Amino acid sequence: MSERSPVEVSWFGALCDDDYELLGVPDPDLASSWPHCRDIVQAADRNGFDNVLLPSGYELGIDSTAFAAAIASHVERIQLLLAVRMGEMWLPQLARQLATIDQIVGGRLTINIISSDMPGQQLDSDPRYRRTLEWMQVLRLLLNGESVDFHGDFVDLTLDPPRARPVSGRCPDFYFGGFSPAAKDTAAQAADVFLTWPDTVAAVGETVDEMRTRAAAYDRTMRYGLRAHVIVRETEDEARGAASRLVSQLDDDTGERIRQKSLDTASAGVARQSELRESAADDGFVEANLWTGVGRARSGAGAAIVGDPDQVLAKLHAYQDVGIEAFILSGYTHLAECDLFARYVLPNLDHAPLKTLAPI
Repeated sequence: MSERSPVEVSWFGALCDDDYELLGVPDPDLASSWPHCRDIVQAADRNGFDNVLLPSGYELGIDSTAFAAAIASHVERIQLLLAVRMGEMWLPQLARQLATIDQIVGGRLTINIISSDMPGQQLDSDPRYRRTLEWMQVLRLLLNGESVDFHGDFVDLTLDPPRARPVSGRCPDFYFGGFSPAAKDTAAQAADVFLTWPDTVAAVGETVDEMRTRAAAYDRTMRYGLRAHVIVRETEDEARGAASRLVSQLDDDTGERIRQKSLDTASAGVARQSELRESAADDGFVEANLWTGVGRARSGAGAAIVGDPDQVLAKLHAYQDVGIEAFILSGYTHLAECDLFARYVLPNLDHAPLKTLAPI
């Protein structure tokens, strides 16, 4: 194994009503709101995380773009990874909003590209990803300060860029994930950071290798990130106990109702998380320290890294060794687990924001 490069370590803002003490048991104090999500993001900033994901939903939670604009002046050093659904807004206006938020946060904006269905609308996978690709291409042009003369299936636009520009003068990095062939091809053409969901170390390595090959076909390189949950305690028994307690009041019907609220329930990535859960042992572990119980009540990333500080660190290092350069982590409750991870694991990770590393 070669010497590991610094890895970006991000936390999760829980804007999409995804915070529980016990999965499936709603708690009004943990519902998505300005004060609650503000506290999570400020805790991640205070604890030294490099970035924080601000997820986007429609039925779930509060608006990510409005929240990003509000929180931008309430953080000191952390980056904001703002989730934006392609096709949801008028593209030129979206470029102005993103450039403005980047200015407010001092040039520390990154963008999580979302390609799920629009609220109240369904589109087959292939055309949906064609729409996403066109939006990514044109959004990058506008945020790079370039004029647009683009005539595609979903974007038909001739326009000069807005005066509002990102602080760096260039488009913030696009983080993007998807597991269908159309999604992977879109990422290979237009993403800066390809995100994958929890899986075995070997399977994550296979995904990284595949995406490197796909990107090379377009004469591009990308970096690679893993979105996962984490449960870290002083001992492995305590961590496993916390995992068991998390699902102690969850029944299958409640979990299914929670999963069905998402707009991506039919995606290839969600299907893979279900397969992972079904292949796990009776205790929910699919391999050492990778527990799939979270996916019983979650449509997206459905597994957690569970263990004592040394075990969690070793698991993260194992993912780094197969090509992962960024982690987007979360845990229940998000405030408490943010503090625990920052105490037990983060000081032992060589980490830095991706934008401070060598550009692609």
